[in-house]
Amino acid sequence: MTSREHAESNYRRISLINWFIAVPLLILFGWPYAYLVTFVGLPRWFAYGGGFVFALPMIMTLIHGHVTMALGYAQRDYYYKWLLKNRRSHGLFFHSAFVSTRFRLGLIYASGALLVGGWIVKKGFIG
Repeated sequence: MTSREHAESNYRRISLINWFIAVPLLILFGWPYAYLVTFVGLPRWFAYGGGFVFALPMIMTLIHGHVTMALGYAQRDYYYKWLLKNRRSHGLFFHSAFVSTRFRLGLIYASGALLVGGWIVKKGFIG
């Protein structure tokens, strides 16, 4: 790694910023789902799990954009390889599938299915 963009200290800084912005983004993107669950009348515990699943793809998209803006399109793969190499510290919970759009769309569909499934069970159509 010859340039400053590829220095390990820069990767650690980007990772730390990503961890710091993840919690506020979770609250920002999770509350609409929690409000919708309350509006439908499902239990409160359902709002937390579904809200997390609903907010996660948007958080991952913004963090992916942050990495792209910090390092550039061509160099962000080096950062993701560094995260995979440092799984015990900075790469905690990181998997290469997280940057896939299909995976993120699947999480949004899963949160919608959770909401519809919970509403169907609550109404008594199944069970």
